[in-house]
Amino acid sequence: MADLPKTPMLDELEKGPWPSFVTEIKMAAEASPMPRDLLGLLEKSYNEKIGHWKHGGIVGVLGYGGGVIGRYSDIPEEFPNVSHFHTIRVNQPSGWYYSTKALRDICDIWEEHGSGLTNMHGSTGDIILLGTKTDELEPTFEKLAAIGFDLGGSGSDVRTPSCCLGQSRCEWACYDTMQVCYDFTQAFQDELHRPAFPYKWKFKFSGCPNDCVASIARADLSVIGTWCDDIRMNKEAVTDYASNGMDIEKEVVQLCPAKCLAWDGKELHIDNSYCRHCMHCINAMPKALRPGTDTGACILIGSKAPIIEGALLSSVLIPFIKMEAPYQELKDLIEEIWDLWCEEGKSRERIGEFIQRMGMGNFLEAVGVEPIPEMVAHPRENPYVFYEEYYEEDDDEEDE
Repeated sequence: MADLPKTPMLDELEKGPWPSFVTEIKMAAEASPMPRDLLGLLEKSYNEKIGHWKHGGIVGVLGYGGGVIGRYSDIPEEFPNVSHFHTIRVNQPSGWYYSTKALRDICDIWEEHGSGLTNMHGSTGDIILLGTKTDELEPTFEKLAAIGFDLGGSGSDVRTPSCCLGQSRCEWACYDTMQVCYDFTQAFQDELHRPAFPYKWKFKFSGCPNDCVASIARADLSVIGTWCDDIRMNKEAVTDYASNGMDIEKEVVQLCPAKCLAWDGKELHIDNSYCRHCMHCINAMPKALRPGTDTGACILIGSKAPIIEGALLSSVLIPFIKMEAPYQELKDLIEEIWDLWCEEGKSRERIGEFIQRMGMGNFLEAVGVEPIPEMVAHPRENPYVFYEEYYEEDDDEEDE
C-alpha cells in the first residue's frame, strides 16, 4: 500500500478536542486508494482555495431518477481514483433503528464497491455512502436491495421521509411516527424515485411538540404530534417537585408563553383553553404532567433552509387531525397541493416560497382548505382593509 500523501493543511483539522473527518479519511485510506486520492485532492483545494468537484449531471441506477448524486473531479489525471466520486443515498429505517448485522452488511458492500466512507446520517436522514465510480452503481444497488435496503430521494422529488422514534421509546409521542413514516414512504414510492416536482419535498414526522427531527424548520410538510384535550396532571407529583426544591413559579409558570399556568404555593392550575402545547411545563415536570389522551397531529407546511431565499418556518395548515391508517384524508390533501405546485410553481421553488409568492389565502382556496385563525402567523400590519362589494342580480332588480 502506497504511503499517504502529505497533508499539512488537513492535519490542522485534527487538532483540538473534537473528532475529525480527516482522521476518519486517513483510517479508510489505509485500505483503499479512493480515500487516499481524496486526501490529496482536498489538500490541493485547501491550498488553492478552489473546489475541484463538478456536478455529475444525470447519473443513477436503471429505473430511478433519484438516489445518486453525481460528482466528478475536474483534475482526474492528477487524482484518478476520485475521477468519479458519486454519492449514494440509502433509505434509512424509520427511527434509525438498525441491527449490527445490517450495519455490517452495508459497510461490507460499500468497502467492496465504493470508498468505504459513510455519513451517518445526512440532514435529510439517509445513510450517505460517499464516493464510488459510475460502473459500481448498479452492483451496489443490487446488493443493497438484496439485504432489504432501497435508495432514498435526491433531486426534485420526495426526499426520504424521516421520523423521531415515537412510541417505540418516547412517552410523549402522540401518534405512531414510525408506522406513519413507513406508510408514507411506501405510498409515495413513485414520487420518491422519479423526480417530477419544481423542487424537493420533505416529509418529517415528530411525535410531540418537542419536534426532535426539527420538522418545523426543515420539512415542506411537518406532521407534529399534539393533543386537543387537557394536560394530565398528578397533583401529588407537583407537590413533590415543590418539596424537592423546584421553584415552580419561576421555572415553570413565568416561562409559559401562553400564561395559562398559575401556582398558589400549594396547587398548580392550568387554563387549558389558552395552552399552546409548547411542552415546556411537561418537560420541566415530567413526573407530574403529561399530554392529554385525545391525541393526533398538527399539520404544518412550508419550512426550508436558506438556500435560494431566506429560511422559513412552517405555517399551520391543519391544527388537529387524528392519525389513523390509512391516512387517506391527509394523502388526498397532499396530492391536491402537489397538483397545484407542479402546475404553477417555478423551477427550484420550494412549496413555502410558492405560498409566499401566491399568498396563503389564494393557496388555501386553490387546495380547498378553509382558512382558520391558527393559520395566522402574526397580526396584520396594515389596519386598512378594503372589501369588494358584490351584488346579486335579484337584489339589483328589487332596488329598481
